[in-house]
Amino acid sequence: LMNAAVAQDVEPAQITRHCDSVSLCFSKGLGAPAGAVLAGRREFVADAWRARKLLGGGMRQAGVLAAAARVGLEQATAMLRRDHDNARRFAEASPLLPPGIQELNSPLCSVNLVVVETNIVMVSVRGGWPSPAELCERLQAVSEEELAETGQAVSVLLFPWSAHTVRAVWHRDVSARDTELAKNKLEFVARKCQE
Repeated sequence: LMNAAVAQDVEPAQITRHCDSVSLCFSKGLGAPAGAVLAGRREFVADAWRARKLLGGGMRQAGVLAAAARVGLEQATAMLRRDHDNARRFAEASPLLPPGIQELNSPLCSVNLVVVETNIVMVSVRGGWPSPAELCERLQAVSEEELAETGQAVSVLLFPWSAHTVRAVWHRDVSARDTELAKNKLEFVARKCQE
């Protein structure tokens, strides 16, 4: 919800105005260690509250978590916009930025820039080898060859999303420098797979 609101430059209420209920997880994108809120009609929230109690939900001394959630909400726009910028930087090339995936000119990987709207980049993996799972394994692994050629040991965690796609997601702990390192690692792995 918050990523969509930032990407569309609207208040979250504008997105949810036609919804009967909405939940917001503070640890997804907002950087809090835990916590969520639920909103809806009074009866719906009362039923959810009862179900939570029946299932053992609840926490004492939750003020510390609430404080982290508050910081996440207060910083959401700037933080999420930075995540979106880093994701876009990873996916595209710009004269002011290091080259992105589109400039790899690799028969292995590509990105449809039209669908890069938030902090998520879906990378298409073409050909039969490596599979998305194998590509993710190679991105995570660090080899002596990588260290010798690039001077850096970088482990990148992407998720094999489908038979032909891997997913990359940015969050508050991924910097612009991390983004550049991830792009360089993908370039290295793609080149090695082609060889």
